[in-house]
Amino acid sequence: MTSGDHAAAVEPREDQPLLGQPGEVVQNIYRNFLSGTALVAQVGVWVLTAVVWTAIFSHDLIFPFSPHPAILVLQPTATPQQKTLGTRVHFALLTVSTLAFIAAFVFIEVNKGDHPRLTSPHGILGLITYIIIVLQALVGIAQYFLPVAIFGSVENGKKVYKYHRISGYVLLVLELATISAATQTTYNKNTLGIKLWVVLVTAVLVILGVGARIRKHKLGF
Repeated sequence: MTSGDHAAAVEPREDQPLLGQPGEVVQNIYRNFLSGTALVAQVGVWVLTAVVWTAIFSHDLIFPFSPHPAILVLQPTATPQQKTLGTRVHFALLTVSTLAFIAAFVFIEVNKGDHPRLTSPHGILGLITYIIIVLQALVGIAQYFLPVAIFGSVENGKKVYKYHRISGYVLLVLELATISAATQTTYNKNTLGIKLWVVLVTAVLVILGVGARIRKHKLGF
């Protein structure tokens, strides 16, 4: 094999999925949720969800605080042949997720009442995370549904994709950090008793499961 042939062989192709090489992940958008290291991430997410909601429902419910925790949603990206379906699934899941985050924000704001805000790392991280969630959603909608109106052309919209992906991974880490910081709040320490190490273990599973499937060329590297 010549050097040129070798370069062609390793050059990323458009038919490669974002979260895996051909053959590593079954090319089915629904199976992608559990294929390969996605299973590791899903275990982390659902164990974390079970721990949080078990703690919530094991104690007296406090309206409107008890509905505050929200579920993280991980969505693998499809191959180009499934791009339309993948985008619709991604959009639908992230819409539900964003609405859940907004509802959680409303619940905690009502619960706070006249009490001071941003007095804990959890509150500060939460506000930063919410701002990025909103920006992430707006950019995603703009680059896919309104690329010409917002960016001038479809090609210009596509150039923003890598930044959208990078910020998505940053957002995932921020969300996990916010949940970890929640274990240090007075309410958790005095009532729920969710252990920090439990959240950190599940967070590591999520990061490892997602991180192992990142392809640098999709991020512009």
